[in-house]
Formats: sequence, structure tokens, C-alpha cells
Amino acid sequence: MELPWLGEHCSERACKQLDFLPLKCDACGEVFCKDHIRYDDHKCSSAYKKNVQVPVCPLCNTPIPVQKGEVPDAVVGAHIDNDCKYNPAQQKQKIFINKCLKPGCKRKEMMKVVCEQCGGNFCIKHRHPLDHECKGSSHPISKA
Repeated sequence: MELPWLGEHCSERACKQLDFLPLKCDACGEVFCKDHIRYDDHKCSSAYKKNVQVPVCPLCNTPIPVQKGEVPDAVVGAHIDNDCKYNPAQQKQKIFINKCLKPGCKRKEMMKVVCEQCGGNFCIKHRHPLDHECKGSSHPISKA
């Protein structure tokens, strides 16, 4: 070797490649080759210091502010324990709200099924004018 002082070995335990253009991690300060410079590639324990993403609470979908140097998981956990506005009762919203207007029918549908002749809202079973004895149109309805 003519120039033994050039280059450095990658700090990744499994790699240790001699790199003549080593890169220094801006979070942990260790030296890595081009294959291990990303935080995820060398499992950087200090990556949270450089991470500028704002975590979101998985329950109430509120962004949680994280100060520099804090671990986001701990901050979100503290939010969930103390001031999370999640209400499980609010999650159970009624889907079937469109009640059939046919007398005696108690079915409800997700979407409105409006009769073109009388304008009433009916269930799938009573949507046809003959099925709900429609009185909205003056012309006769065929039984086809």
C-alpha cells in the first residue's frame, strides 16, 4: 500500500469496507461508506435529532409538536396518556340513516333511493313505484 493514511473503514459492523471518500453521519458523527450513510442503513441511534417530521397521534389524528432532542415515541405516548381528545363513541357513526317511507317497512339504506314519480325515499325492496303504491304520477304504470 503506497498511501496507508488515506481513507477510513466504514463504522457499520457488518461492512468495515475501506472507503477513500468516507462520509460522516451528521447525526451520530460516525464514518460510513456510501452504502451505509443513510440513517436507516446504519440504524442510527441519533437520527431522531435530525428528523424534522411531525408525528401524528394515531387516535385523534392531531399533530404532536416534538422539541429538538426528544424521542417522538415518548412524546406521542405522553400525549395519549394525558391530553388526547380521542372519543371512541364518536367513531361509531350511523351509516344506515335513510328510512323507507313505505308504511310498515322499517328498513334503512346507506344511500337515498328516491322515487322519480313521487319523490319519496324508499328501501331497495320498495324502490319501484308498484312496490310502494306510488301516487305521484297521473299516467298509468306498466307492470312489465
